[in-house]
Amino acid sequence: MTDSIQDRLTQAGITLPEPAAPVASYVPAVEAGGLLYISGQLPFSEGQVMTGRLGEDRDLEAGQKAARLCGIMLLAQINKALGSLDRVERIVKLGVFISSAPDFTDQPKVANGASDLMEQVFGEAGRHARSAVGVPVLPLGAAVEIDAIVAIKQV
Repeated sequence: MTDSIQDRLTQAGITLPEPAAPVASYVPAVEAGGLLYISGQLPFSEGQVMTGRLGEDRDLEAGQKAARLCGIMLLAQINKALGSLDRVERIVKLGVFISSAPDFTDQPKVANGASDLMEQVFGEAGRHARSAVGVPVLPLGAAVEIDAIVAIKQV
């Protein structure tokens, strides 16, 4: 792995998309007390939200892909808010919400789609605390939604 975050993104074949605009009355990011709080991000693929319910019409692999897409959107929001991903000191926590059937219990495996991405991009600084929660429905019918808390380097 190379030292540059941009090199890691390039190596992973990731081009950051334009950050998604809020769909209601909130802001995408708030910086306070050395932390950056990123509002929940949805899994966008080719301009469309990846929808569905895990254990019903989506399988584990699709859920992991959705979580990774949410992670990419988190990176785009972080980059926009801070001006550079190089200002990330550490990914502190991810909150992962998975639209899932009552008998689906692989939420932690779904969340790995985003967690593994953060470690791939930031190395040890990408390892984080996390919650992975099954919910009956998410905004716009999304399969997954993820928010983040990020420690930032002061300039």
